Amino acid sequence: MKTTVKTMDYDRVMALPRYPYEAPRKPGLFWRSLIRLLTVPGLAGTGFRFEIHGQLPDPSEPCLILMNHSCFLDMQIAYRILYPRPFNIICTSDAFVGMGGLMNRLLRTIGCVPTQKFVTDLGLIRDMLYCLRELKTSVLLYPEASYSFDGTCTPLPRKMGVLLKKLDVPVVMIETFGAFSRNPLYNELQVRREVPVRAEARVLFSREQIREGTVRELSDGLDRAFSFDHFRWQKEQGLAINAPFRADGLNRILYQCPSCGTSGQMTGRGTALTCGHCGKQWQLTPLGELEASDGKTEFSHIPDWYAWEREQVRQEILEGKYRLDIDVDIAMLVDFQAIYRVGEGHLIHDREGFRLTGCGGRLNYTQKPQACYGLYADYYWYELGDIICIGNNEHLYYCFPKGGDVVAKTRLAAEEMYKLYKARRHGGITG
Repeated sequence: MKTTVKTMDYDRVMALPRYPYEAPRKPGLFWRSLIRLLTVPGLAGTGFRFEIHGQLPDPSEPCLILMNHSCFLDMQIAYRILYPRPFNIICTSDAFVGMGGLMNRLLRTIGCVPTQKFVTDLGLIRDMLYCLRELKTSVLLYPEASYSFDGTCTPLPRKMGVLLKKLDVPVVMIETFGAFSRNPLYNELQVRREVPVRAEARVLFSREQIREGTVRELSDGLDRAFSFDHFRWQKEQGLAINAPFRADGLNRILYQCPSCGTSGQMTGRGTALTCGHCGKQWQLTPLGELEASDGKTEFSHIPDWYAWEREQVRQEILEGKYRLDIDVDIAMLVDFQAIYRVGEGHLIHDREGFRLTGCGGRLNYTQKPQACYGLYADYYWYELGDIICIGNNEHLYYCFPKGGDVVAKTRLAAEEMYKLYKARRHGGITG
C-alpha cells in the first residue's frame, strides 16, 4: 500500500491550513455491501473461516468491537464477520492521505474515523460516543494501535477500562489466527505465505458486566483477551511455513545478539539469522522456531528473544546508558493532501525523551517520556521505509533512520521509559 508524498519546504508546510474537523458518518448499506463483496477476492487463497461463540448483540444494537492487529487483512476479516452490521472504524490519520483528498472523502463515506496514533486525542472519545449514541452504529477499534512486531500483543492503553465505562455498550472481541504468520511486518510484506486464516468472535463484556465491573477488572479482562502469541500458536498447530524467505528482515526485531551482546549487527536473510560480529547463526525452522547452527540455542521462541531485548533496554535506561543518536530524513502530516518531505534532521532519544532537530535549524521538537505509553514505529511504512513517528495533535513527524535497525529498540525504550516514569510517580522505583 502506498501514499501520496510531496517534497516541500518546512516553513511552507507549517503554514498550510490544518484539516477541518468532520463528524463521523454512518456507512450506508450500499457501501457496506460493496466492501463485503470486495472481501471475497481479498481473502481468496487464505481458506478463511470464522466461528461465533455464543450470541452477538443484534446488528441494530450498537457495541464496541475490539480486534487484534496483525496485517492488512484485518479490516476485510471484520467486514466478513460483521456484515450487515453498520459500524465505524477508528483508523490512523495517515491512511486518509492521498489522491488530492479523495481518500479522505472515501474513507469517511465508508465510516472511518481518523485519529493520531499514540497521541492523546480526547476528541476521539467524543467521536466514538457520537457513533454509538447519535448514529446508532457500532465502533471497531484496534486497541493495540500498531501491528505486532513479535507476534504478541502490543501494549494496550492503561485507561481502557475507563473508556469501556464511558461508552456503556457491550464489547465484542474478534481474534484472528494465521494473519500474522501469513504476512509478518518484519518480512517487508513479501509474497504472502500459504497460511490458512481464521477468526473467532464472542462477547467479551455484556453491558451489565461493564456497569457492574470495576475499571481494574475490565482492564484485566482486556489484558487476558489480548494475551496471544502467534509463534506459539503456529507451533501448536503444527503449521509449517516453508517460504525460502521466511527469515528475511528478522533482524528488524531481533537486533541484538544474545551470544556476544552486540546490537545492530544482525542480518536476517533466507532462512537464517546471523550475527555479523561473532558469526553465530540461527536457522528459522518451518514451525517458526530458532535453532542455532552450532552451539547453544539461547532462545528458540522469538517472543522470548524479543522480551530479553526489552530487559536489556530497561537496564540501559536504569543505568543511564541508553541513547539513540541518529540522522534521519523527516516527513510531516498536517493535512490529508500528502505526506510532506521537509528535509533532513537529527533524532535523539534518552531518559529525557525525544528531541528532533533539523530543516536548517528551524525544527526543534521535544517530547517527554511521559507523553505516551507507546510509540508509533513501523516497518516499510507505505513502502517508503522504516519509521519512528513522534508528534502531537498539531503535527506528526515521521523520522526515517538513515542506518541501522533502531526502530524496535526505540519502541521498546519508549514503552519502558513510560513504565519507569509511572513507577517513580507512585514511589515504586528510584534511580
